[in-house]
Amino acid sequence: MVTLTAPESTASTAPDARVPESSTVDLAVTSVRELNQAIHNAADGQAWTVTNPGGKHSLAVGIDADIAVTIEGHAGYYAAGMHQKGGVTITGNAGVGLAENIMSGRVHVTGDASQSAAATGHGGLVVIDGNAGARCGISMKGVDIVVGGNIGHMSAFMAQAGRLVVCGDAGDALGDSIYEARIYVKGTVASLGADCVEKPLREEHLAELAELLAAGGRTDNPADFKRYGSARNLYHFHVDNSTAY
Repeated sequence: MVTLTAPESTASTAPDARVPESSTVDLAVTSVRELNQAIHNAADGQAWTVTNPGGKHSLAVGIDADIAVTIEGHAGYYAAGMHQKGGVTITGNAGVGLAENIMSGRVHVTGDASQSAAATGHGGLVVIDGNAGARCGISMKGVDIVVGGNIGHMSAFMAQAGRLVVCGDAGDALGDSIYEARIYVKGTVASLGADCVEKPLREEHLAELAELLAAGGRTDNPADFKRYGSARNLYHFHVDNSTAY
């Protein structure tokens, strides 16, 4: 059974005053299945706090209401997966597959994220204050990702659409087989993947990057970044490029 703790409201008594309902779920006494069912039944405007997550997997997945969920501690695999509305904040680290297949909304990790963060994401914003592991943004399809630290190898592999912002360094094979996603990196890039090249950083890109940095709570200077994208040489097979695939 879900154990909820609802704090006393300090709201105004005016007839039109509306304060989002706030509930706390303690995973030391509540199962992950019960947590996810409870937030699936939640109504727009509610706020949820999850305590004692203990690195459990699949926390706060499939949210399709405009609610705010705060996970106080570390989350395991596939936290906030299939996210559609509202926001999830993890005040710790997250395991493999953070925000996998996110559609919209916002997911924020104050620590580090493991491999495949925001994989196949179609939309929304994923903010990682620390570092992200290998394959960050793999097969991204429209999601925006802002990483405050470094990202691992094979990040943005086959990235089709969306923007990846890296305020630290990027590992090997960045953007391998990339389509039309845009990558911005402030630090060094160990190596670029097949068909990924550095591109000019024009005024429209500086403006776009400034918006993304602001959305991610960053104060970095957009002019300090480099932009990477597709050379568009591998869209169609050609024998001369056979060794690049």
